[in-house]
Amino acid sequence: MKTVLMVAEKPSLAQSIAKILSKGSCSSRKGLNGACSVHEYMGTFSGQSVRFKMTSVCGHVMSLDFIGKYNNWDKVDPAELFTKAPTEKKEANPKLNMVKFLQVEGKGCDYVVLWLDCDKEGENICFEVLDAIEPVMNRPYGSERTVYRAKFSSITDTDIWAAMNKLGEPNRNEALSVDARQELDLRIGCAFTRFQTKYFQGKYGNLDSSLISFGPCQTPTLGFCVERHDKIQSFKPETYWVIQAKVFKGKESPLTLDWDRVRVFDREVGQMFVNMTKTSREAKVESVSKKEKAKQRPLALNTVEMLRVASSSLGMGPQHTMQIAERLYTQGYISYPRTETNHYHDNFDLKGTLRQQANNPFWAQEVKALLSEGLNRPRKGADAGDHPPITPMRAASEGELGSDGWRLYEYIVRHFIATVSQDCKYLQTTISFTIASEGFSCSGKTLISPGFTEVMPWLGIPLEEAMPVCERGDVFTVEEIKLVERQTSPPDYLTEADLITLMEKHGIGTDASIPVHINNISQRNYVTVENGRKLKPTNLGIVLVHGYYKTDAELVLPTIRGAVEKQLNLIAQGKANYQQVLQHTLDIFKRKFHYFFDTIASMDELMEVTFSPIAATGKPLSRCGKCHRFMKYIQAKPSRLHCAGCDETYSLPQNGAIKLYKELRCPLDEFELVLWTSGSRGKSYPLCPYCFSNPPFRDMKKGMGCNECTHPSCQHSLNSLGIGQCVECEGGVLVLDPTSGPKWKMACNRCNVMVHFFEHAHRVQVTQESCEACEASLVAVDFNKTRSPLPDGETQHSGCVFCDPVFQDLVELKHATMRHPSMTRGGGARRGGRGRGRGRREKKPKDKMAALAAYFV
Repeated sequence: MKTVLMVAEKPSLAQSIAKILSKGSCSSRKGLNGACSVHEYMGTFSGQSVRFKMTSVCGHVMSLDFIGKYNNWDKVDPAELFTKAPTEKKEANPKLNMVKFLQVEGKGCDYVVLWLDCDKEGENICFEVLDAIEPVMNRPYGSERTVYRAKFSSITDTDIWAAMNKLGEPNRNEALSVDARQELDLRIGCAFTRFQTKYFQGKYGNLDSSLISFGPCQTPTLGFCVERHDKIQSFKPETYWVIQAKVFKGKESPLTLDWDRVRVFDREVGQMFVNMTKTSREAKVESVSKKEKAKQRPLALNTVEMLRVASSSLGMGPQHTMQIAERLYTQGYISYPRTETNHYHDNFDLKGTLRQQANNPFWAQEVKALLSEGLNRPRKGADAGDHPPITPMRAASEGELGSDGWRLYEYIVRHFIATVSQDCKYLQTTISFTIASEGFSCSGKTLISPGFTEVMPWLGIPLEEAMPVCERGDVFTVEEIKLVERQTSPPDYLTEADLITLMEKHGIGTDASIPVHINNISQRNYVTVENGRKLKPTNLGIVLVHGYYKTDAELVLPTIRGAVEKQLNLIAQGKANYQQVLQHTLDIFKRKFHYFFDTIASMDELMEVTFSPIAATGKPLSRCGKCHRFMKYIQAKPSRLHCAGCDETYSLPQNGAIKLYKELRCPLDEFELVLWTSGSRGKSYPLCPYCFSNPPFRDMKKGMGCNECTHPSCQHSLNSLGIGQCVECEGGVLVLDPTSGPKWKMACNRCNVMVHFFEHAHRVQVTQESCEACEASLVAVDFNKTRSPLPDGETQHSGCVFCDPVFQDLVELKHATMRHPSMTRGGGARRGGRGRGRGRREKKPKDKMAALAAYFV
């Protein structure tokens, strides 16, 4: 019997699709990577009985990166990254073992059906999956077709079965356009980012950003924000004057009239008009016009409009909005949330989609009225040929979706109902007056039919006082005429919604990447998000953009990236050659990089005005091992130590606090040790600033503390304080934290595992002896006489933390509350400790699995 392997983009999506296609009769099991499940069932495919296996990936299987040696910032000239540096595809998340998982499940399969998201990124993932699976699949007979692509836009029975019955092929051109974008962004972004980060962080201490990054899309995005900031700063208010007139008729409320001349910028001229109008106490009606107008129902909802509304009306950032939308989609509540189309196809089931919402109490009345009276034809929008507009796919309640999920879902439903509702109709009445020889007018709106605003009330016509009944020739009495002084006001900072509009207009990013670029400029401390989701540039963001304008304006203007996006779209359409577009664009940016390198001094002049030199920043902390002067600790991101005497800067671990470590020195270089800590409930370890940046031993990497140092005799090293192999991750060692008393703990030097033990002990020491069962180092503990947990009032005991029965109740596994960015959570099997890296042969753990389970669960 033949086997069909089907692959979706996310585990939840695979489960939903398998449930629909198997009609609920599939069996499920966990895959070898622990993250993806495999759902199996019997069925028919191409007229034959087959076994179906439905599984998934977790987004991209592979990511693009430079080969190993070109990732060393210190040894590689950034200019080499444009052409010389070879790239390779690496597993996007090595811990998931996705390639191996796909090969295990794909081995011996006869057909593969790809259920990846139906956009360019999805097409790219299709070929990543095929690269892993095709070598292990059964060979086809002759020219038999074995690879199929499912196209779908929602997770409904109808859509999934329609996709299964009309399978196509993956689109190589769209996948290549994504490959081109990845390589361009990698080479261009890394070259500029590495150069300017090293250049400016080596000179200034208060930049407060870990990375001075450049991105072909990110930088023009920041440019829009700074351009608006510059307009605000350069704005000079002008004073102007308007005439305000109030008139009344009989006992009716007075009307405030608008001056036909609107405003004047000369006070004396304004006063002259006031004096003229004050000669008359009567306002004569010159005309009364009534015009029926309509406020149009919205176009069908696409991604950009959803992001705009979520930011401006729901107070949700674009990145957060997309995360919620994707969850709603994979759970089957809405259609695919990445689409540029805002036009419903002629065969779209508007009535069926609307009928699903007939029982929701929030809009049931409007829905039932539409179903009984007939749907209005939606407005004709633009069909981008990708996916249908975003629509609800099934009914839901707030309890099912959670707060933010419900708010976004509610908007999507209301927007959909509005697209098939009538326009809002109102009557606009305008009355024109003359007072003396000056013209004035007033207008008001009266609602005729609310139309779509019944379901979107925030867009409704505001209630206004009724206009007085009058006709041409009627006379009103002038109550007041006065000259009012006002000032022109500056524009406001861009909101996220404004920025999204500008990015779409200029072709910066795609509907999928726009939220990422906006999130990046916020994360990199280039802008801050103020009240009302307004984006206010920081000093760093402003100086960077002004510096790019000064050196090469095209680096920040949207024009060049917009042109690149057009070329990438031509690749996707099969109208442009992948290699030619890639090479041409890289040649342009390589020349720009060399010019930027040569003219960096002009940007540096702006930096000097705004930021403090590194030598004048920070506070004295620890002594340099070379000149023995105090080095300054710079807390602003990235935190580091700077020696003004040697003019050297030393890296430190991030996301924690640094303090002096007992004035102890490293035996290798005489630098005073410092202690990094992530808080009372987190990890801490000492480190030598010099060794941290310049690894002293061949088996050490940059960024390692004393808890990973293999010095054979140093009292602070892994060899002296390491106890045993981590109980959770591969390769990690549990190391005693000598500063943690009286609440003693040991922590893994790789992942976030911590073990609390021997509370209130006077002293905990790691001995030179090892446990016979697991080879972990034995620990000697000296307890407080009044609080000793040992039997018979004893205060001292030595034994294995893992195996000694006396220590059994004194050991507790926890996880650090804050994790160092370099820590990775392992998923390896629990096994015995390796000791402290002394080259001992690792023994098999005997019955230790059961013992560990008893201690650490």
